[in-house]
Amino acid sequence: MILEMKVPSPGESITEVEIAEWLVQDGDYVEKDQPIAEVDSDKATLELPAEASGTITLKAEEGDAVAVGAVVCLIDTSAAKPEEDTSAKAVSETLATPKAEPVKTAPVQEKTYATGTTSPAAKKILDEKNIASSSVTGTGISGRITKSDALNATPSMGSPTGGVRSSSKSKMSMLRRKVAERLVEAKNTTAMLTTFNEVDMSPIFAIRKTYKDAFKDKHDVSLGFMSFFTLAVVRALKLFPEVNSMIDEKEMITYDFIDVSIAVSGPKGLMVPVIRNAENLSFRGVESEVKRLAIRARDGQITVDEMTGGTFTISNGGVFGSMLSTPIINPPQSGILGMHNIVERPVAIDGQVVIRPIMYVALSYDHRIIDGKVSVGFLVAVKEALENPEELLMANDIKKALEL
Repeated sequence: MILEMKVPSPGESITEVEIAEWLVQDGDYVEKDQPIAEVDSDKATLELPAEASGTITLKAEEGDAVAVGAVVCLIDTSAAKPEEDTSAKAVSETLATPKAEPVKTAPVQEKTYATGTTSPAAKKILDEKNIASSSVTGTGISGRITKSDALNATPSMGSPTGGVRSSSKSKMSMLRRKVAERLVEAKNTTAMLTTFNEVDMSPIFAIRKTYKDAFKDKHDVSLGFMSFFTLAVVRALKLFPEVNSMIDEKEMITYDFIDVSIAVSGPKGLMVPVIRNAENLSFRGVESEVKRLAIRARDGQITVDEMTGGTFTISNGGVFGSMLSTPIINPPQSGILGMHNIVERPVAIDGQVVIRPIMYVALSYDHRIIDGKVSVGFLVAVKEALENPEELLMANDIKKALEL
């Protein structure tokens, strides 16, 4: 029986996928549920498992765009699984061993004294000018570079220096192309502005230093910065619901729930899974969800559903060493918070200059529905919560908030 394997729908609104890589060869015997291909959609990279055991015939090439529901391969389910013949394999390997061939020597090209050479005087001049002799055309006998050639030679901005000057071309994945389109769309269709502030991370450092070991022992997850930032964003979004909104043609939709998209790095590039109903999560809940989504993204198991939606985004460029950036809105959302690296900086507190761990934060927002006053107020609310987490995020009971 010949089974036609068709492209399944990875998610709503996705009409085609791209064959990123075949994991099997044409004519191979495959087992049921064995991954046979990786396919790219505009939202994620997914594995395509074999629907039955048998011999496979490929019907699409790597890089082909294939419509959802189209046949990509055939599986002959009546084919028997081949048994490996060890004796035949040994004979085959023996016959396949290449015989030694006599070494061929390249014919010696006869050269004259002048061919491809540079006169001593010309060489000295070219060395002083830092010009490679290969970039100079000789006018002497048989192309010999003369002193006159060297004196007239001038270096150009594009003169080769002897280094490697190769290039390569590779096709962008469908996911990367879609990300590029969405970024350009966000820049072209939103009135995007960015406002900045700085956060003294000392209070969070102190809490983590005191409770991180107990938190890890109790919940089997680290107490990181993301839970503080997520809960600070939740608080700020409740105070400024305009930031938790989006434009739908001539209407503004404001959500009564908070789904926070978090930008994480995966093997196929940047992915943005969503923490659902972050307003209902504790520190432990946020950290557990961040860990789960990060592992799934790293292992290439993240699904389209896990990256769909989101009402606000947090991007942490600080893990890569970024000091400051202007993050681009993740449409159709209206705001994104950028976290950056933490550096000890001198700051003035109560008239005294002290050294504190400072993080610059940035809020990019759509000015069509978020006014400057709201955007600044939102970012100040985030700053206040991060600089006073015990009172504003933990209700003055750290152990209870951390469930210790």
